[in-house]
Amino acid sequence: CPLPFPARRREEKMAAPTDEGLPALAPGAAPYGNFRHYSRFHPPEGRVRLLPPGLLRRLFPAAARPLLGLDVGCNSGELSVALYRHLLDLPEGECSQDQPGAGQDLNLLCCDIDAELIERARRGSPFPASISFAQLDIMDSETREPLLSSHLRRFGRAAFDIGFCMSVTMWIHLNHGDSGLVAFLAFLASLCRYLLVEPQPWKCYRAAARRLRRLGRNDFDHFRSLAIHGDMAARITEILTKDCAMELVCCFGSTSWDRSLLLFKAKGWNPEGREPSEQGC
Repeated sequence: CPLPFPARRREEKMAAPTDEGLPALAPGAAPYGNFRHYSRFHPPEGRVRLLPPGLLRRLFPAAARPLLGLDVGCNSGELSVALYRHLLDLPEGECSQDQPGAGQDLNLLCCDIDAELIERARRGSPFPASISFAQLDIMDSETREPLLSSHLRRFGRAAFDIGFCMSVTMWIHLNHGDSGLVAFLAFLASLCRYLLVEPQPWKCYRAAARRLRRLGRNDFDHFRSLAIHGDMAARITEILTKDCAMELVCCFGSTSWDRSLLLFKAKGWNPEGREPSEQGC
C-alpha cells in the first residue's frame, strides 16, 4: 500500500519481560491481557516514537474540535497519556493545570475490562479534563452501547474520530474465537473514522497459551480451533478492508517487540468532503 507517512525503522530488541521484584500477577494469570505492570516491559515510547509529528493535523485539517478518541484495552493508562502528549505535542511533565484550554483539541475515552487498572489510571492521570477512564468489557454489547453512546451524545457526535487498539486483538481472539475477533473489528470500524491497530503476531498466541499451561490452568477456550492464524497483521488488514469497509492508510513500522502499527480509515469518509488524493494521506 502507499505510505503517505515515512515508515520508521524497527528499534533495537528489548529484553524479555520478567516479574522479578514486581508484585504482579504471573503473565499467564492475566488471561485478558490485564497485566499489572505492562508498561514496564512494553514502554509507551516504543509505540509513540513511530508516529509522525502533526499526525492529527494531517488527518483532520479542519475538523470540529475537540477530536474524539477511543482507546480500547488501555490497561493502567500510561500508553493513553503518552499518545495524548505525542498527538498534541505536549512536553513530558505538562499537565491539565498548564493547559488553559484543556480538552479543546482532543478528548480521549479509555476503557479496560479490569476495574483495578482503571482505578489506577484515574488516580495517575495528569489530564482528567480531557482523558476519561471507564471499566468496560468491550465485547458486552449491553454495557458498551450505553457508555459509548452517552459519551458521543455529550459532544453531539455519531462516531469517534480515531480509535486505538494497541495489543488487544489477540486477547479478544483467544477469549471469543474467530467470530469474536471479526465482530470486534467490525464494531470498531463502525464507530471510528480512523483506527490505529497494533496486532499481536501469532507467536504471541503460542506464548500466551504456553504460559497458561505452565500455571496448570486450562487452555484458552478457542486457541486450538482458531482458523484465523498465521500472519495476524495481514489477516486483520484483510478483515478490516474486505469485511469492514475500511482501507489501509499506512504502516508506521514495527516496535522492538515486532508488532506493526497499522492505520486504517473508513471508506467514503473525507474531512471537508475532499477526495483522498487531495488530503495528503
